[in-house]
This record gives sequence, structure tokens and C-alpha cells, in this order.
Amino acid sequence: MSRYFFTFFLILAAALSRLLPHPPNVAPITALALFGGVYLDRKHAFLVPLAALLISDYFIGFYAGMVWVYASFIAIGFIGIWLRKNLSIRSSILAAVSGSVLFFIVTNFGVWTGMHMMYPRNLAGMAECYVAAVPFFRNTLLGDLFYTGVMFGLYATAKKFIPSLTTVQDTLEA
Repeated sequence: MSRYFFTFFLILAAALSRLLPHPPNVAPITALALFGGVYLDRKHAFLVPLAALLISDYFIGFYAGMVWVYASFIAIGFIGIWLRKNLSIRSSILAAVSGSVLFFIVTNFGVWTGMHMMYPRNLAGMAECYVAAVPFFRNTLLGDLFYTGVMFGLYATAKKFIPSLTTVQDTLEA
């Protein structure tokens, strides 16, 4: 089994899991962006999570504010690129938490700036928007930590049993 096939399989499984019933904001896309940043070339590191998001949005339904969501995952892809050079359990947790925080900040800024004028366009309105979103952040954080742990953990475990998953870089670092 090639490294690319196994990587593709993990990415596909994570993307399809977004179509299954799940609590709000518990989704694998941050983990996909981080995983892609570590194990895919730069082009695909950004393309894969966006494609997974677009395909699953096609089935779930498109929504206002998509540009903010997609932009946040592009930015999270850069965290994945950073993680490639700093891969460890600790840095993976830091990357997942950073991705959750980034998603929270970017998408809720998008809600505040443009969605149906729900909040006044002042600092109090922005604060109200972020405070209203706090209950969703818990799910985002838990989902991102869960999916990141599962994807990176499965890949690390599989490398022990499938020699073709081990890269030259892995061999040099061992």
C-alpha cells in the first residue's frame, strides 16, 4: 500500500464523516488541513481540505458566510505547513488548538461583519457576537482535538506496520 493511497484513504474517511450526524462544529476539516500540511505537498495541503469542505457542503447545503469558513481553513493549512517541520504530540495539540481559535476568530468576525445585520457594527456588537459563539467553541475545540488525534495517531500507528508509509525524512529522524 503506498503512502499516498493510505493518506488519501484517511482524508476521504475524515471528509465523509462530515456527512454523518454529529454535534454542531464537531468536524474533521481542521484535522484535514493540519494533516494535509504535514503529509501532502503544498498545493494539495490547501486543496484537499477545501475540496472536502466544498463536496460535503454540496450535500449538506451552502450557507451565508462560506467565504469566512473557507478562508479560515486556508489559514489553518499554513499551521499544518508549520507543523510539518515541528511534528510532535505537543505541537500537534498546539496546532489543533490554534486552528480552533483561528476558526472561531475568523468565522465569528464574518458573522459580525455581514450576516443579516444580527449585531451592531461597533465594539459592543462584536463582543456580543463572540460571546454568543462561545458555546460552539467548545465543540469546535473538542472535535479538532479528537480528529487531529485520530488522523495523526492512525497514521503513526500504521507506519509501524506498513513500511511504505515511512518517508526518507522519518528514517533520517529516527
